[in-house]
Amino acid sequence: MSYTRGFFAGTVATLFAVGVYQYAKSPSSIQHQYAQQVSEDLNEQIKRRILKYGVPNRGEEPRVFTNHVLSYDQSKKTPIWVAERITKDHIQGSANRKYSKFMPDSQIPSLFSADNSDFLGSGWSRGHMAPAGNNKHDQRGMDDTFYLSNIVPQNMDNNAGFWNRFEMYCRHLTKQFDSVQIISGPLVLPTETNERGQKLVVYPVIGKNEVAVPTHLYKVIVVETNGVPSAIGCFIVPNQPIENKYSLKEFQVSLEEIQKRTGVELFPNLDNTQLQSLCYVDSCALVRKQG
Repeated sequence: MSYTRGFFAGTVATLFAVGVYQYAKSPSSIQHQYAQQVSEDLNEQIKRRILKYGVPNRGEEPRVFTNHVLSYDQSKKTPIWVAERITKDHIQGSANRKYSKFMPDSQIPSLFSADNSDFLGSGWSRGHMAPAGNNKHDQRGMDDTFYLSNIVPQNMDNNAGFWNRFEMYCRHLTKQFDSVQIISGPLVLPTETNERGQKLVVYPVIGKNEVAVPTHLYKVIVVETNGVPSAIGCFIVPNQPIENKYSLKEFQVSLEEIQKRTGVELFPNLDNTQLQSLCYVDSCALVRKQG
């Protein structure tokens, strides 16, 4: 019995020693994988211990609709980004916004949602990020754009004026390009300075749900030719009245600027360094507001 026990112990010790020796002599990639596995296991143990009751959730998991996808900011009660992909077929059809109604998104808990009453008497309009006019091909797609998860408090003149012309321009692009990829959203940027020269971010909130009013709006446009991205345009527009004398080019910025401001890598799979400027391949001219 003692012999068997000793033989077994000796065998285990030998195998362990051989394993250690082989690990020490193994390629660095194998060592790295082993260390990575140990690190991942340890991280998982720490997470389970500290986050015993779950990982805090900001609700930023993308929400998918008929013809747009968005990520929602539960704190500000507005979207972070709203993505669309439109062609000339999307902007043609019989869908009519008179059948659509603004309403809270039922998939967002009421604690984090805006309500129509927040906008009433506020002096701000309900501004679409994915426009109704991009969905004339499908009534449901148009209806989806009226969920308040797609809406931001927008200056009334801006919504009916410059921003509306901007949306029309995006639809116009479908006439000369195969498809138009658009990401839009709100921003709260520094607009004031204190006595120490420090920049301040100041924005109002409206209604009982304190829906954040953005200082600016952004839109990133990627156009495709023969299924290949060919040009990109990035713009930050103040959420205020903009006169007809101002051109879209005056609000053009880099993609990096918008990503820095939003904290979001908007097109992680796109090499935008090879793309031309949209305002170079196209005039970026907006239709003038009538009247």
